[in-house]
Amino acid sequence: MSAVNRPETRHLETITSPSDLKGLTDTQLTELANEVRAETISIVSETGGHLGAGLGVVELTVALHAVFDAPEDKIIWDVSHQSYPHKILTGRRDQMRSLRQKDGISGFTKRAESVFDPFGAAHSSTSISAALGFAIARKLGGDAGDAIAVIGDGAMSAGMAYEAFNNAGHLKERLIVILNDNSMSIAPPVGAMSAYLAKLSDGETVDTIFGALGFTYYGPVDGHDLGQLLPLLRDVKAGADGPVLIHAITRKGKGYPPAEAAQDKLHGVGQFDVPTGKQRKATPNAPSYSSVFADALIGLAEDDVKICAVTAAMPEGTGLDRFMVRFADRCFDVGIAEQHAVTFSAALAAGGMKPFCAIYSTFLQRGFDQVVHDVAIQGLPVRFAIDRAGLVGADGATHAGAFDIAFLSNLPGMVVMAAADEAELVRMVATAVAHDAGPSAFRFPRGEGVDVEMPEMAEPLEIGKGRMIRKGSRVAILSFGTRLQEVEAACEALADQGIMPTVADARFAKPLDRDLILALAADHEVLITVEEGAVGGFGSHVAQLLSDEGVFDTGLKFRSMVLPDTFIDQASPRDMYAEAGLTAADIAAKVLKVLGATSW
Repeated sequence: MSAVNRPETRHLETITSPSDLKGLTDTQLTELANEVRAETISIVSETGGHLGAGLGVVELTVALHAVFDAPEDKIIWDVSHQSYPHKILTGRRDQMRSLRQKDGISGFTKRAESVFDPFGAAHSSTSISAALGFAIARKLGGDAGDAIAVIGDGAMSAGMAYEAFNNAGHLKERLIVILNDNSMSIAPPVGAMSAYLAKLSDGETVDTIFGALGFTYYGPVDGHDLGQLLPLLRDVKAGADGPVLIHAITRKGKGYPPAEAAQDKLHGVGQFDVPTGKQRKATPNAPSYSSVFADALIGLAEDDVKICAVTAAMPEGTGLDRFMVRFADRCFDVGIAEQHAVTFSAALAAGGMKPFCAIYSTFLQRGFDQVVHDVAIQGLPVRFAIDRAGLVGADGATHAGAFDIAFLSNLPGMVVMAAADEAELVRMVATAVAHDAGPSAFRFPRGEGVDVEMPEMAEPLEIGKGRMIRKGSRVAILSFGTRLQEVEAACEALADQGIMPTVADARFAKPLDRDLILALAADHEVLITVEEGAVGGFGSHVAQLLSDEGVFDTGLKFRSMVLPDTFIDQASPRDMYAEAGLTAADIAAKVLKVLGATSW
């Protein structure tokens, strides 16, 4: 959309900070909300990003900033993918068209970005805990001001929200929680709490669970009616002397017909045409890794009734929505509850099933204790399908799949695999089905594959065995995961200089292919490992093996290429990997540098 086609924003033009809202009448605030909604649609149509959630909180955002005094008052957005209107009103409007781009505005709240973002987020259900922390800090002499948490009904499926409610009710400190109830998460919410909130919305329940937890309950209130929101918030600000919950009923995608009509309320979108909502998407060159995983699992489940699948509120993102259509009784969306998902899967395995627990790498971090305590220690054959491995692009550091190789490979008895391409992913799904001796995990990136030929009948891999890709001399490059494409491109460039490295695909970070690694070390001057993970992962385990076997005593030059020890902000995946130093050019440069001390 060109600048001449951008919406008219008469009131918004006068807003440079939230304090400017204090000078507007309630009628003008309603007009401002309409402008903020139009501006949000215009921005996301150009940048892509999260749309439906932000449209659903426009009036609530305007009301909060009109009544409270940010940044002294701390407004904390749970997940914060709905924070675009908040960013527009807090001095970042002119930067919003760099949203989710390199060196641009983050798609989530971020302390380093603005004083109006008191607590960063991107994962779910943290807001009440954070708000309570601010409230107690205020009591103890820290920063003054109110603490307000805005949390969606979908986030109420996570145990952390209840832990915070329980503690806040006990401490009885002044705290304001706004339950943004739009009957949607990324997918429709699941569970008994969702049904309970629906009863509250319909006025069927008078005594609430929130009252029993020590919160004063107000609602339900129309979250799109400033005539209701403004006086209620003003009363709460003036009179609250303990924890308060305001139950606001909203509609995800509110005010934009294409979003209101869409099943997912246009939760996440690419660039789109404003009048129609039609997204401008490039034609894929290959199927996505997520769809390849889903197709492989569906095919195997046709012949094995013990295969079942578990997702934590991400059926579409993981591809399990398709599995759910085919095997409704064997697929479970447990809500935003990764800890529960892991332990639930563990007991499914203990009960004789073959559970595939499909969770993004970044979200599996939330269930790590359960992976250790409930799965690994008991040796239960849960299969972890780890999507979004490596650097993921526009969602930035909060969603990077950087740590799973390290935290899983350190667990005794765990099998850890990484697919180099989509054909390898199919083989690893088959391997996970066949491996019933203990837990296993296979990781794969976001986005489309590399258009390789797919196996008609995928045979399980031999556990702990890699494969040779090409034989060369002097230098061996051992790749783990999809950096293999960059490794091969690096080798093509090096060939022009007369350097012909050996290349191998490890396939397994645990157990390591000892024979392959030791042979590569014995036959080459240099061994370089490459992975899409943080230090402490595959390369560290290879180094430990080489150390234990005394290989370094003989003069082998070993280098490990990993993600840097920093959090990389949003950009395209290609730009992020360039910043990480893991492109073909970086790999070739590493080879040349290591060989620099030798003569040709």
